Amino acid sequence: MHYAAICLDKPNSLQIRLANRAAHLDYLRAHTATLKVCGPLLADDGETMIGSLLIIEAPDRKAADAILAKDPYRKAGLFASSEVRPWRWVVGSPGT
Repeated sequence: MHYAAICLDKPNSLQIRLANRAAHLDYLRAHTATLKVCGPLLADDGETMIGSLLIIEAPDRKAADAILAKDPYRKAGLFASSEVRPWRWVVGSPGT
């Protein structure tokens, strides 16, 4: 099962994001078997990072939540909110 995680940053938290970015990217790269697609959500200017979108492959919601809980951004308290929803891949390749 795939899950879409939409995580929005706390206001004025760019410094938290930047301070933890290297560890976050290392975490994503270490879990490419589970984290199928990941990237920052952007403000309307197309440049400013304001959150994260992750597509997670996990057996159930509990497993998806466990993966997110270990993300350095989550551990640093970056996110104001996180929404995780079951998601079905329809078009394109999920990659490996």
